[in-house]
Amino acid sequence: MKVPSQFHFPILSFLLFTLTGAGRAEEPNPLAIDALVSEITSQNPELKFYEAEIDAAKAGRRSAGSLANPELSLDVGHKRVRDAAGSLAGEGTAWAVSVRQSFEWPGRLDLRKAIANRQLALAELGLARFKLALTARARALAYGLYAANTKAQAVREVADRLASLKEVFLSRESAGITPLLETRVIEASELALQRRAGEAELALQSALIELNQLRGASPEATFRINAPELKFSEIPGHDVLVAASRENNFEFRMRRVELEQQGFEVGLARNERYPAINVGPTISRETAGDRETVIGLSLSVPLPLTSRARGAVDLAEARRRQAEVVLQVAERNLVKDVLIATHTFATKLAESRRWSPDAIGKFREAADLADRHYRLGAVPVATYIELQNAYLEAVEALLDTQREALDTGLRLQELTGLDFNPVETKS
Repeated sequence: MKVPSQFHFPILSFLLFTLTGAGRAEEPNPLAIDALVSEITSQNPELKFYEAEIDAAKAGRRSAGSLANPELSLDVGHKRVRDAAGSLAGEGTAWAVSVRQSFEWPGRLDLRKAIANRQLALAELGLARFKLALTARARALAYGLYAANTKAQAVREVADRLASLKEVFLSRESAGITPLLETRVIEASELALQRRAGEAELALQSALIELNQLRGASPEATFRINAPELKFSEIPGHDVLVAASRENNFEFRMRRVELEQQGFEVGLARNERYPAINVGPTISRETAGDRETVIGLSLSVPLPLTSRARGAVDLAEARRRQAEVVLQVAERNLVKDVLIATHTFATKLAESRRWSPDAIGKFREAADLADRHYRLGAVPVATYIELQNAYLEAVEALLDTQREALDTGLRLQELTGLDFNPVETKS
């Protein structure tokens, strides 16, 4: 029997329209991954936040090393003088002026400047950490965009073959139930292909939107990534990576700076148990009867009548102990993350090296060969479908393995701060 002429592929037609980007005015120009990463690291809007944080820390350092402003005091009044009999002996104006400068206890300003310097160091480390993470994220997203495009292209190839099978079914003379069953197999493959196409399209749009946000562009902006060449290199040993992470990791360095800063906070709290001294000249004059002028030196010191200073020392000590624990936990987590990333990268590296350079091409040729022979009736539908799926699975497996190796390699560089280039991406 013949397959009915009204047999159509509406879902597949819509799929082809979506993946081929029908209706687009023009194909966007391809971008190199390095160029895209440079654009993101130079134009990302969040960089201004960290730059402002550094400016604020510099302003805090300037104010931490300066004395408090002198204090001016002015008293004005009217004075009356009476003798022993109660008679008014004289009256006039009485006034007093004094200027006082507060002098901190020795070493206090140095402690405040040290704390401010650590705050500036934290701000600079935060900016450097963000730039490194931003570069790694941009490179991973750029390769993800390329991988999504490549998967979509493979889906388009298989979709074209399935769409053209309608002509084969309509032109082939057949009898029995076999053509009907083959039709159902093709329909089932079409549904599975639709799911793969949807996943590829979602991955493509997700990577595109996030990259546009990172580069400060419109979310609807479209561009393509030049086909990158990934070169996987061997990485140093565990001991080298762990030692480098303790020395270079931005997160761990920030915890160390915070511990140092908290140590200065303890020293400052202890120093502040001793009061600041206010010293300055004073002059007063009275004109009630006789004119009387007094010139002197004013000295004032607060009295430590409460245990507030001791409580501040205890609080600073507790914060310092917390910072020590945080540093120990950060070091433990850092070593764990480095070892896990090292083993993961080694596994993905070995897995990627099992692929021959022309593996994808061989599967593509086999899928195309199966299509031609299926049209001639020389290949059963099961073999045809299996080869089409094998081609798509091979593309997905290779791209996913390379993406995971790239992510892990970039993660290792972020953890250790070593520029050993475990994954080199060329466009």
